[in-house]
Amino acid sequence: MRIAIAAVGRMKSGPERELVARYLERAGASGRPLALTGFDVIELGESRAGAAATRKSEEARALRAALPEGALVALDERGKSMGSEAFARQLEKWRYTGRPAVSFIIGGADGIDPDLVRSADLALSFSPMVWPHQLVRIMLAEQLYRAVTILSGHPYHRGD
Repeated sequence: MRIAIAAVGRMKSGPERELVARYLERAGASGRPLALTGFDVIELGESRAGAAATRKSEEARALRAALPEGALVALDERGKSMGSEAFARQLEKWRYTGRPAVSFIIGGADGIDPDLVRSADLALSFSPMVWPHQLVRIMLAEQLYRAVTILSGHPYHRGD
């Protein structure tokens, strides 16, 4: 099952981009025996529309066009909060049910279009707080790596 992170906005070169790449590289290497592959980042430009609703709608269309077929997870502060083990088990469930991919969406400065959030298989929240997109990418990349280690029985995850 392919894993993709689709983000509105481009991350500049620097330590944040390097950290995301490092976690996704580790996830990819550890995920191969589990049939978890890809761990790709798709970056899309922000809409230049004048109104926030129009920007979100245009960005949603671009996101949908860029995503592989499969499960869709919208990162949204109003979404469901879940622990690392539950997150890993959800990925495992999608893999076992034959989903070819799971795409994680990180919206632009205005967030994600509400229709896209509603159509997602899961709206996921890391916190009710709003986080900078660079940090969300880092946290998501780390949680994907953590999920792979949980599913493979690797000692990286030492939670309860």
